Amino acid sequence: MIQFKYKLIYVMFALVLLFAPSCTDDLNQYPQEQLTSENVYQTVEGYRLSMAGVYGGLMFGNPDIDMRFVGMRGYFSMQEYPTDEVVYSWPSDNMDPLQTMQWTTQDVPTHGIYYDLYYDIALCNEFLRNATDTKIANFSTSDQTTIISYRNDVRFIRAMVWMNILDLFGGNVPFVTENDPVGSFMPDPTNNQDLFNYIESELKAIGNLLPENGNNEYGRPSKGTAWSLLTRLYLNAETYIKTAKYTECITYCKKVFEQGYTLEPVYDHLFNAQNHLRTNEIIFPITSDMTNSESWSGTIFLIAGALGGSALAADYGVDAAWGNMRTRPECVGFFADPSGATDKRAKFYSDGQSLTISSLSNQSDGYLVTKYSNLNDDGTAATGKSGVANTDWPVIRLAEIYLNYTEAVLRGGSGGNRATALSYVNEIRDRAWGVTPGTGSDGDISDATLDLDWLLTERGRELHWECLRRTDLIRYGKFTGNSYVWSWKGGVKNGTATAAKYNLFPIPASEIAANKKLSNPNY
Repeated sequence: MIQFKYKLIYVMFALVLLFAPSCTDDLNQYPQEQLTSENVYQTVEGYRLSMAGVYGGLMFGNPDIDMRFVGMRGYFSMQEYPTDEVVYSWPSDNMDPLQTMQWTTQDVPTHGIYYDLYYDIALCNEFLRNATDTKIANFSTSDQTTIISYRNDVRFIRAMVWMNILDLFGGNVPFVTENDPVGSFMPDPTNNQDLFNYIESELKAIGNLLPENGNNEYGRPSKGTAWSLLTRLYLNAETYIKTAKYTECITYCKKVFEQGYTLEPVYDHLFNAQNHLRTNEIIFPITSDMTNSESWSGTIFLIAGALGGSALAADYGVDAAWGNMRTRPECVGFFADPSGATDKRAKFYSDGQSLTISSLSNQSDGYLVTKYSNLNDDGTAATGKSGVANTDWPVIRLAEIYLNYTEAVLRGGSGGNRATALSYVNEIRDRAWGVTPGTGSDGDISDATLDLDWLLTERGRELHWECLRRTDLIRYGKFTGNSYVWSWKGGVKNGTATAAKYNLFPIPASEIAANKKLSNPNY
């Protein structure tokens, strides 16, 4: 199997010098790109290195911004800390407003992820400006084909980043593409409908250009990747544009299924140091390895950051327990038996840890989540550099698409049926109970059990700590308001109602000050 990797330090250093905005105005870095070197895009290898930098931005973020607020680590913070799944332990990192749903336009984490996402957009746009048919006309036919394949990858990455922006900040945000001028200018804001339409059209177009599943390098997208992201877009369409797209969600779920993916038999193997072998289920990963990666904002954060108390770092293949994160009791409550003896997705460490969160900063309050590890399949630790992990970030996997299909059916989408949805759910639960999917287990449910409330909890069981919980709760109308409260929601130990404005993060105050075309109506 060919694996797409990149030398992070070299690639990101080169890209920072060539593409990154200056660091003269705190975090205000979007979208002021510097002119690129004419030498970078003279060879296929130059294009490949530039594409690798785009991928590196997803995992490790803008090196000019604090690593706590960028890349995978920053995105995890926004999607998980405000929910019922995570508690963050270090007060000095300014995460309390985020995890109590009390943020403002001034909060550092919001600034960090906003400018980091636009940094990703800037890298994508810069690549695409230099990968037009005209720009590559002097390359050989074979090299043009290779560069065009890179171009398709970057278009997919850009669509995914725009979708993250839409989900986190809404559509009233600056919109820039490769067709906009390079340098300082004040772009006009778009809106939810136009941004949704753009993402949809890009993913549909790219889906027809990307290779079939199995013909792509590991770590690069296939048709199934683009179609999987479309299922997410359609599942959340009512949130984004107030229009249901459940039939479309089912249509694209079925297209994903036709690509031949299957569930990985062992749940733990999806989140360990050899999860690059799980191409049967992992539809799109962001790669990390101990040779080519070196950053505390990568998947090492999901492993070392989740360990503390009496949990031994070596038992999970790392050399330090950071004590950043625990989980809230509501997440433990997803499971009837949190010991993991029945449902093996319950990966909690409770020795010396209380279930109740009496203090956000007390590292003994809250169970630890040991879902991610730097262990090989045989239980040995992956070897390489200290402070990094071999574990890839599974951004999209088949089990999520099964659950997307099921929810779209339950919400009235056409083209699917309950019997098929039930079979998908029970395949997932068979795996959770440690039996071959489809053979039946004590975890199987009946049709009478399958409803939307049950499904939301099942998504928590299957997908917890995978950067989907905030979006799921918003779609269900349970993130803000008082229909569902959890520990420390709203800054109260037992939870309290929160205002609807917190369904979106605000555009940073510094950005509003710089671009008078922007506004935060609810802030």
